[in-house]
Amino acid sequence: MWFSFWRSRDRFTLDHLRYLTDQLAKVQIVNEVNKALRSIAELITYGDQHDPSFFEFFMEKQVVAEFVRVLKLSRTVSIPLQLLQTVSIMIQNLRSEHAIYYMFSNEHMNYLITYSFDFHNEELLSYYISFLRAISGKLNKNTISLLVKTRNDEVVSFPLYVEAIRFAFHEENMIRTAVRTVTLNVYHVGDECVNRYITSVPHTDYFSNLVSFFRNQCMDLNRLVSETLKNPCPDSTSTIIAAVDEIEDNLYYFSDVISAGIPDVARLITDSILMLLIFPLLLPSLRVVDANDMQSGVVTSLYLLCCILRIVKIKDLANTIVVALFYPLETFTRFSRGKVNGYISEFGLTSISQEPDDDNIAKGNAGCLTVNVPNSSSSSGFDPESVMSEDNCSSSNLALREVLLSYVTKGDDVLVWGSLSVLATLLQTKELDESMLDRLGILPQRKQHKKQLLQALVGEASGEDQLFSSENSLMRDGSGCELDVYLEKIKEQYGLSFLPSDFLMSPRVPRFQVLDALVSLFCRSNISAETLWDGGWLLRQLLPYSEAEFNSHHLELLQVSYKNSATALVKEVRGFWPDLLITVLCNEWRKCKKAMESSYPPKEPKCILFPSQMLSSEEDIPEGSSFAAGEKMHELVKVFVVLHQLQIFTLGRPLPEKPLIYPPGDLPANSRAQTSGLDVSGPKPGTEVSLVNAVPCRIAFERGKERHFCFLAISAGTSGWLVLAEELPMKKLYGVIRVAAPLAGCNPRIDDKHPRWLHLRIRPSSLPVLDPAKFNPNRKLKTKAFVDGRWTLAFRDEESCKSALSMILEEINFLSDEVHRRLKPLLNLETALDLSGPEEDSSSHSTTPPNSV
Repeated sequence: MWFSFWRSRDRFTLDHLRYLTDQLAKVQIVNEVNKALRSIAELITYGDQHDPSFFEFFMEKQVVAEFVRVLKLSRTVSIPLQLLQTVSIMIQNLRSEHAIYYMFSNEHMNYLITYSFDFHNEELLSYYISFLRAISGKLNKNTISLLVKTRNDEVVSFPLYVEAIRFAFHEENMIRTAVRTVTLNVYHVGDECVNRYITSVPHTDYFSNLVSFFRNQCMDLNRLVSETLKNPCPDSTSTIIAAVDEIEDNLYYFSDVISAGIPDVARLITDSILMLLIFPLLLPSLRVVDANDMQSGVVTSLYLLCCILRIVKIKDLANTIVVALFYPLETFTRFSRGKVNGYISEFGLTSISQEPDDDNIAKGNAGCLTVNVPNSSSSSGFDPESVMSEDNCSSSNLALREVLLSYVTKGDDVLVWGSLSVLATLLQTKELDESMLDRLGILPQRKQHKKQLLQALVGEASGEDQLFSSENSLMRDGSGCELDVYLEKIKEQYGLSFLPSDFLMSPRVPRFQVLDALVSLFCRSNISAETLWDGGWLLRQLLPYSEAEFNSHHLELLQVSYKNSATALVKEVRGFWPDLLITVLCNEWRKCKKAMESSYPPKEPKCILFPSQMLSSEEDIPEGSSFAAGEKMHELVKVFVVLHQLQIFTLGRPLPEKPLIYPPGDLPANSRAQTSGLDVSGPKPGTEVSLVNAVPCRIAFERGKERHFCFLAISAGTSGWLVLAEELPMKKLYGVIRVAAPLAGCNPRIDDKHPRWLHLRIRPSSLPVLDPAKFNPNRKLKTKAFVDGRWTLAFRDEESCKSALSMILEEINFLSDEVHRRLKPLLNLETALDLSGPEEDSSSHSTTPPNSV
């Protein structure tokens, strides 16, 4: 009989559909009907869009019932496979609402959904999940009622949803993604009866199971990060990136679920995240080492806190996390049995919000948290009675918020970066009440002033009192009660008891703790420039464009740190890369200005999982390598730039678009660059050059192939070159450039045993950071590409060799002097600030003093 399916017939005709349906109805023993099923699907799709009579015939003959009958008769996996694919194609492509109603009626779809397929067959499972997704794509408030069973106007069965979430945690990511699509399609229908069914027991277990699954992924990420720190391998970064992507996908799914607006879902997810992840793992892991799956996961915990706050937009969740930061570690012992990390007690936070000569400096044990607020005569205008000192300085009693600040002042680079990321994320979390931000000490001053101005305008208090009083208005207007509300809520719902300390009664103290920590950060020499940029961004977000909140001690510390950075930068003028120093500085000035003025932190929170090293390790970079020196120079420039811009910022002045440096000077008439006939563009192979100052030499670029050249060292402004030229036989004292290399960093040295030999280091002409296409931000360097070259020049006598050495050193001095001359206005803080003042005309920025070269 089955050969008749392959008879030549006109496709896409009602007759052909009638023929196929008749043949399908005659089937009693199913062997192979795949072609017939595919053809019926094609015809129904065609008819839905071109001829309604096709689907009318389809309904009249109850073809869906025939599909079900064929499925019952099947003995091989090929029939269920083809049937699921056929029905999926039909549902996806049907446009008529009438057709969808028919497909979903008569319980045929629910029968297929609940049919006992052999899901050990991965292909069959894939087709089944696609089938569920196709059905969910057609759901609306009208069609969803055809797929549920009700009793007394309440949904008692919803096979599509129940069967889909059975595979929510399947090992195959594509299946999990498809199931999430099904659930989101269900949630966004907005049917109240279905929503009550979803949020009833036992279906609420799905949400807690989601968080449990997410919790396991967080643990896996922590293990990956820990293993990478111990034993880094080439694939570590890509593996962590894949894990991070999956974690963020999960959080975005939570966010999508919440956006459906189903009552109680946000509460269910909030409770699960807090009880299964935040309280037992993330918060304790900020200071835990043993007996915890996140024992070494301080960095991972900081990242996950940022990630959750940034993606999952639930007000109660965000505010509860903030309130939890005021609790000491011992509060969470019922959630985690870990041990306190012994070294954390050394991470004490000592306030520096006082004058250096203040007699009221609080004295305590090493590692204690001490905050001493300056008297009203200081720039901050604080009452000397507002002093908070915590005598019990054990790490278990230190509030988690204070742990974050202690990391900023005492932690390593990664901990600083992670803590700054958490503070920046909290600052940008719109779900947080402003009073919460103020209690954390990170409410931007402009928001404080805006609120005070509004209150003054509506007559809630005296405008003068609101705008000019040093007292914090939050204490008077009662807006601080938001914290009290969540303190009570966290006690009632989660059983966390907490006795408010004097700290909670003094909302001025947290702001100065944060300010002190940030100022201390800029005084640290063991922190990377990228982390300092993050700290600079946060500081600029918190404070207005003035020095009003900086006391003299703050300003003094920042100036000392700036001067130390300037001194280190001056040393680079005589280093390996003076010819690129100004170029790098101008580039980093522009980048830093853009980063500081941005609405978002310079780096995403996940970057803390891939910390960039401040300097390349000795194992990766040969000792004395110019590339290592270039990395160091680049880092010093970035530190100098952010500290210089902070100096301008503290005075409330706008940042100039470019650094305040002198323009290039004119070349002296008797310079070697002038006498050789070269311009500032530099020597190019094949260019003719005068050999008046050249010294003859020999060099072998290949073994056994010695060549004769004339050697020149030339500087022009902030550039310089080593030149090897071949003398022109027909033009005396002139030659053609064959080889040129950078002058800076050549480190000339006469051989100890052969006084006619001169050794030169040949470094690359550019730094990778100046060529982003060749620069890997993760610093996975192929060292072979950055190994310095070596030249050994042989001269005819010792005097010629010494003459060449003297020429090189003289030209290096000319180059370095010109670089230093141009940087002078920037290195002198008073001059730089004067030039950046608004009263100065822009032409003053390019004033050129007499050329010192």
